[in-house]
Amino acid sequence: MVSLLVQTKVCTLQNSFPPNFVARGDFVIGGIFPLHYNQEMPDLNCTYRPLPVKCNGFDPRAFRWAQTMRLAVEEINQNMDLLSNYTLGYKIFDSCAYPLTGQRAALAVLNGLNEDESPLCSTASPLLAVIGESGSAQSIVVSRVLQPFRIPMISYFSSCACFADREKYPTFFRVIPNDDYQVKAIAQLLVRFNWTWVGLVRGDHEYGRFAVRGLLRELEGTNVCVAYQEMIPLLYNQQKALEIMQVMKNSLAKVVVVFSAEGEMTPFLKDYMTQNITGIQWVASEAWVTASVFTGTEYYPYLGGTIGFGIRKGYISRLHDYLLTINPQRYPNDILVQELWEALYGCSHFPSSATQLPSCTGKEPLLEQHSAYMNTSSPRVAYNVYKAVYAVAHSLHNLLHCQPGRGPFQNNSCAQRNNVLPWQLQHYLQEVSFNINEEEINFDLKGDSVPYYDIINWQRGTRGNIEFVNVGLFDGTKPAGEELVIQEDRIMWAGHQSEVSVSVCSASCLPGSRKAVRRGEPVCCFDCVPCDSGKISNQTNSIECIFCPEDFWSNKERTACIPKKVEFLAYDSLGIALTVISVVGACLTMAVFAVFFYHRSTAIVRVNNSELSFFILFALTLCFLCSLVFIGEPTFWSCMLRHTAFSITFSLCISCILGKTLVVLAAFTATRPGDNIMKWLGPKQQRIVIFSSTLVQVVICAAWLIDDPPYPYRNTEYEHSKIILECSVGSTFAFWCVLGYIGLQACFCFVLAFLARKLPGNFNEAKFITFSMLIFCAVWLAFIPAYISSPGNYADAVESFAILASSFGLLFCLFAPKCYIILLKPEKNTKQHLMGKEKK
Repeated sequence: MVSLLVQTKVCTLQNSFPPNFVARGDFVIGGIFPLHYNQEMPDLNCTYRPLPVKCNGFDPRAFRWAQTMRLAVEEINQNMDLLSNYTLGYKIFDSCAYPLTGQRAALAVLNGLNEDESPLCSTASPLLAVIGESGSAQSIVVSRVLQPFRIPMISYFSSCACFADREKYPTFFRVIPNDDYQVKAIAQLLVRFNWTWVGLVRGDHEYGRFAVRGLLRELEGTNVCVAYQEMIPLLYNQQKALEIMQVMKNSLAKVVVVFSAEGEMTPFLKDYMTQNITGIQWVASEAWVTASVFTGTEYYPYLGGTIGFGIRKGYISRLHDYLLTINPQRYPNDILVQELWEALYGCSHFPSSATQLPSCTGKEPLLEQHSAYMNTSSPRVAYNVYKAVYAVAHSLHNLLHCQPGRGPFQNNSCAQRNNVLPWQLQHYLQEVSFNINEEEINFDLKGDSVPYYDIINWQRGTRGNIEFVNVGLFDGTKPAGEELVIQEDRIMWAGHQSEVSVSVCSASCLPGSRKAVRRGEPVCCFDCVPCDSGKISNQTNSIECIFCPEDFWSNKERTACIPKKVEFLAYDSLGIALTVISVVGACLTMAVFAVFFYHRSTAIVRVNNSELSFFILFALTLCFLCSLVFIGEPTFWSCMLRHTAFSITFSLCISCILGKTLVVLAAFTATRPGDNIMKWLGPKQQRIVIFSSTLVQVVICAAWLIDDPPYPYRNTEYEHSKIILECSVGSTFAFWCVLGYIGLQACFCFVLAFLARKLPGNFNEAKFITFSMLIFCAVWLAFIPAYISSPGNYADAVESFAILASSFGLLFCLFAPKCYIILLKPEKNTKQHLMGKEKK
């Protein structure tokens, strides 16, 4: 039993996780970097002690970051103005870009400079802060490990928006902008270039998950839709990757937004190139948009034109020279340096049959072409590492220069210089503010830094490789809508094209049409439906067509409202024709008048009551001329005049014909010499008949004009594309009363003339009156349906035509036979012939 207790008290280190680089100092900070981007999991069958995770795929870029941290610590230790009389030490570990390995590194960094020095874990680590990690997934794990010890952590590359939650991550800081700003920038970029149908690819970690969620939130209310969302497995799976590529190949979305780390993208893009997929416009997140591993010439045909948001670049004066000091000769036992040489030169310092690589001398010169490691002209992530180390140094400097009695802690105390606690350093880290290369470095209450991105475009270099060209910027400190500044003329798009790539589910609807969303599909997939008549859309991708104002109508293309065409019976071809006919009719009537007046002493003129004939010719002249009132733009006065003039002149004309019919009938129906019926139809009585008959029509018209007169009317209902100017009759009842009275006069005259049609005589005028009334009635009976069914100017034309037709009918039926005798058969112009009593 005692032996068992003794055994339990013995604590031995079962395994170790040594740091890759170590330096002693008065204050120690940790560093965690993804020096490898792939990992090989051991066989976990629980029958024997598992081997440690094997890290594969050396990353020269991340190795440069680690060297930047070493350089920054050396500069600080040599700076007499910063941390004077104190030195910084460090422990740098490899996370293999994997959360579990990152967790192991975090636990190891908590121990002493070397785990073997404290096998019993009996003392606490002098660790004050950690610089790391790269990926957000690893940073989440590392931050949770450090949180119970209240050790602040400054990330140089973890941009996940999740870290803004101070309750979950109270000790987390970062010198890279929050992803909320990146997704906002990407959303503005998609809208800027009208990429409405895009694919989303993300890594299987919190960084990708939160970034996609934020982007979808930013895209709400825009016209951008997501065609698909795919996820690259954390442990890379080629079969899953090929499935993602098949989705990309089959989709109409030619723009793909990727939120992933460099480690996941490297094997994915290698498989992507083997599938020979081209034409994809990549939009890269800051996690891989400046990854030097993708600058090789083999990548350009597939990745050229990639655009994305990179971390703001800086300048580190000594970095280039410092990197040149890293070689196998100076570090003969450092396995990472050997891997660096193997990655850069394809050789091994310790060649074997397993590696089958040629031997390295260790004296190979580092050249500019080794951009994955030697790219120091515009450091971005390395510059973040540099700023993070200096942030710790400035915070520690402020802590050590605290004046007793004016400290920020309990009772205005300061931290003990020989026993600085991590949480005390965090207090100063939260309030630190300093400048590097004229850039102000500080943290807000959430531990975030100033949001600023460079817009990076992948273009072909002089050697056919990929170069990262700065084509704009995103400044999150500017007002909303003004953050994005792009030099579009400098951008080279996918496929080495100078024109913006097109990525839409449906082609844009041109002005003159509207979008009709397809049922069951996203709003970006739609059909273009032409606008209806009277509606327009003057913008591309209009959601709906808008009505034109009342006096306007859509043009043929349905892109603009134009004034409606105003129609009335104008002096065009139809109006001129009616005018000519009207004038000709009036001239013929006056010509007949002149003939009758010249031959007024002849028998045919005298027998047919010359006074009534002259009255009829006068009324017919007015009838011909009143049709002119129907031509031209309707006005208030012309509308009143046209109907009243027409009705009164025709009533006068029919009254005169009625008087003549009564005279003819009375003259030939007197049976006895003593029947003196003609004394009741003398000239005076005839005038009374004409006057009284016409007076009735005048009274009707006067009542019409007083009660509800005709007025100009803009008819927009018959044909919506036109405004038909017409005269509304006002009182419909009065209008039909006027026509009805003329019809009544004509019918009465027709009946009387019909009764007298067989009276004796070689020239029976009753027959011609009968014919004239038949024509008159036929014309006006045909007029009624034609007038009702004709719109606007055609209604006026129909009415004008009816006036002219009936006038010509009366003129020719009543006066043509008489003019024929007067002018061509003067021998028949005798009383005996007309009475049928000439000698045989």
